[in-house]
Amino acid sequence: MQGAIARFCVVVAAAILNHPLLFPDNSTAPDPKQENDLLVRMKEHQERLEAEQAQLEQELSAEALDAGLYDNFSWYFWSTFSLVIFFIIEVCRQEASQVGCQGSNAPSEDEESWFGVGCASGRGLVLEKGALRGFCEKCFHGPTHESRKLREFVEGFADDLLEALRSVGDREADMEVEDFVGVGSVFESWGVCRPFTCDLIVPFALPEPYGYQFKLWCGPSSDLTPDLWQGCGQIRLARLGEDSTSCLCGCTNLGEDMLCLVHARNDPPKDDDHCLEELLCSKGTTNLAKDQVMKWFQISVTKAWGRISHKYEFELTFRNLDSPGALKIRFRSGKVVLLNLTPVVQLEDTDAYFISHFPTDSESSSDTHWHLSFCVYERNLLKLLAKSLPENSCHIRCLQVASFLHKKQTSLTGRCALTNYHLKTALLHLSLAKPPSAWGPQNLDQRFEDLLGFLQKSVQEKRLSHIIIGNSSVPAEIRVPDIFQAAEPVNLFRPLVLQRQLYSGMVQHVQEMVRNAPVLIQEYTPHIPNGDVPHGPHSELQS
Repeated sequence: MQGAIARFCVVVAAAILNHPLLFPDNSTAPDPKQENDLLVRMKEHQERLEAEQAQLEQELSAEALDAGLYDNFSWYFWSTFSLVIFFIIEVCRQEASQVGCQGSNAPSEDEESWFGVGCASGRGLVLEKGALRGFCEKCFHGPTHESRKLREFVEGFADDLLEALRSVGDREADMEVEDFVGVGSVFESWGVCRPFTCDLIVPFALPEPYGYQFKLWCGPSSDLTPDLWQGCGQIRLARLGEDSTSCLCGCTNLGEDMLCLVHARNDPPKDDDHCLEELLCSKGTTNLAKDQVMKWFQISVTKAWGRISHKYEFELTFRNLDSPGALKIRFRSGKVVLLNLTPVVQLEDTDAYFISHFPTDSESSSDTHWHLSFCVYERNLLKLLAKSLPENSCHIRCLQVASFLHKKQTSLTGRCALTNYHLKTALLHLSLAKPPSAWGPQNLDQRFEDLLGFLQKSVQEKRLSHIIIGNSSVPAEIRVPDIFQAAEPVNLFRPLVLQRQLYSGMVQHVQEMVRNAPVLIQEYTPHIPNGDVPHGPHSELQS
């Protein structure tokens, strides 16, 4: 009897030690081949156990005559106990496998499951009939009308502030500040979230005898790594005469008795040769540095506001020291207006601008690599598309709803890498891909679902191409320079490929945003007891 029990314990121990739970698979998703091998091994274990059990039964039946009822009870006890152990181990293995799949970093081939069955989909968005149209008409009417009045105020204030900024600088030694250009949601008539944020870019030029020399990532002789600095460039501060082709004295031997009147008149004293380099450039180089430009611009704006502050009855402060012109206007009534004045450098005679601060800037970005902004081309593209679309087209409404939902989701779960610029880019891609007749006001629900579906697909694939660079679908009327049309497309979602945590955060944000859309739309749509949507502007949408 003791030998039989010992052999039985050895079999149980061998089965436990060979169980998959003790040697878990490190992969996050089960492999079909491994599952088949596991089933074969388990079947072999079962056959061996049945054989051992049959042998044990024969031995126990022979010894049971002498052992009595106590031994019979022991056999049943150990048999039941072993079955319970195997059942518990199997249950634990299944739970551990599920937890491992959910909590581990899944490989790239498994990321598609994040958008699979059970996840919200733009195509599967369920909204009540007419809910989205009622939401837009009643909730966006007031903010859209108010944004027009806000633009007039901001444009007048910015003109006054920049004029004061020009007066505080030495025209012979300081930068020449040009007229601002209004860009972004407020100036493109799709901003709805409070407080309103007005974006103005301010080009600045160098005084004589200085000028800019540009090096683009897509230039023919560029040494910038395209995959690392895509969409970027460098700006070199140069003096007139450094280029041998700019003046005859650079390529001709004039002799000791000859003097170049151009350089004799324009060259500053020797002690001031490097004043602008020290003010604007990276230390020891002639490359324009974003941090240096930001410091200069902040100081200049502060001085300019000091000259005109007595004319206005509101408080003006910097709300973000990392952004050179992130201003906050607070009226006595408590109303707040956010204003972004951003210094930029115009690329020769184009409408492209090197911008000192860009939403996609990362902490590791080089101080001398400037992002190239095509905001003016994008604004012109929106205007051109609007001319070909039906009256009261729904493309702006789609962008307004998506921006509103993104803002609300951010307030619930925190910030992520997704920005309104990504939403606008997705809409522009859809607008170029679909015929104008598809954007009628009656197609609002379908186009909004298309926008969310396109956004989800872009996040899943970790790719959202820049709307201007390398896009042959952009109409010729926009007049995009050939060098940018011929360039390789720039992926705005490239950071998602390199940073998994950033990607998972955006995935969760987009899923929750789509899932919560019906509830938020219903919550912010005004209703009266009989179920009809009331007429007249709705109360302010606070964000």
